[in-house]
Amino acid sequence: MKVLRFLLFPFAVLYDFVTRIRNFFFDVGIFKVTSFKIPVIIVGNLSVGGTGKTPQIEYLIRLLKNNFKTAVLSRGYKRETEGFVLLNKNHSAADVGDEPLQYFKKFNDISIAVDANRVEGITSLIKNKKPDVVLLDDAFQHRKVKGSFYILLTKYADLFVDDFLLPTGNLRESRQGANRADVILVTKCPYNLSKKNQDSIKLKLRKFNKEVFFTSISYADKVLGSKEISTLDLVNLDVLLITGIANPAPLINYLESLKVKFHHLKYADHHHFSSNEITAIKKKFDDMKLPKIILTTEKDYVRLQDHINDLYYLPIETSFLNNENKAFNLLINNHLK
Repeated sequence: MKVLRFLLFPFAVLYDFVTRIRNFFFDVGIFKVTSFKIPVIIVGNLSVGGTGKTPQIEYLIRLLKNNFKTAVLSRGYKRETEGFVLLNKNHSAADVGDEPLQYFKKFNDISIAVDANRVEGITSLIKNKKPDVVLLDDAFQHRKVKGSFYILLTKYADLFVDDFLLPTGNLRESRQGANRADVILVTKCPYNLSKKNQDSIKLKLRKFNKEVFFTSISYADKVLGSKEISTLDLVNLDVLLITGIANPAPLINYLESLKVKFHHLKYADHHHFSSNEITAIKKKFDDMKLPKIILTTEKDYVRLQDHINDLYYLPIETSFLNNENKAFNLLINNHLK
């Protein structure tokens, strides 16, 4: 696979040329950019794949919702509807996408909407909900909107400065796109990441002259479903693990650290489960020995809960290393004030 991607290097050079021209046209005003009177915080990345955007959006929601009327706008990846949709309790993951539905189910005191056209989506949110701030999910390359603050995520094990453009690498655009960021978050770090390693990463990112924070994924101490089960008790169960996310490795490593025995059924990111796949999952589970449990991610849970009874998920949150959450929170609050 690596050899094939290397052979595609000429296409990566062409892709680089096209994206640079596109960004130049936005920078000089040939392509229209729309600004808004309210703060628009954009969370995204330069690379494809899971850098932790969903838990970072949720972190911002928790930070802001008690003091600011907050709204979240997503494109609603792989949804079956079109145009602007303001989420309500009757929507399914197929209607609006799994991540927006996850936000909606967890936070009932904010507005969640989807629209592939972010300009129209923000305009509709302002008209209908009059938010104080809009969070844009996965929109770093959506140049038609001029954000007021840009949060760039890059995964610890796959830093954008060590990567190359598609299709040879995983970058959506040149590394120079990081210059648009106001802050860079290195995500999915080991909990015990040493200061030496942190300083080494900061040195790699120094040329972009951005404040750098380090975050990790924190797993809850309970899995949730029809009841709560301590994660420590999972070791006593036969677990059928179902994932449809970009990178299930951290979850797998976490379960292995708990000495949990599990059978893993891996699907593509944002996978829509067919009736045949649901039947196969149920059969696999029926063949397992008691006591047993079906466990999945929170994002997969919103797509599967209507099809599989007694399903459980493991909640996650973003946590900052070095107690830097206070500095990050102050940065965001000062921007809004």
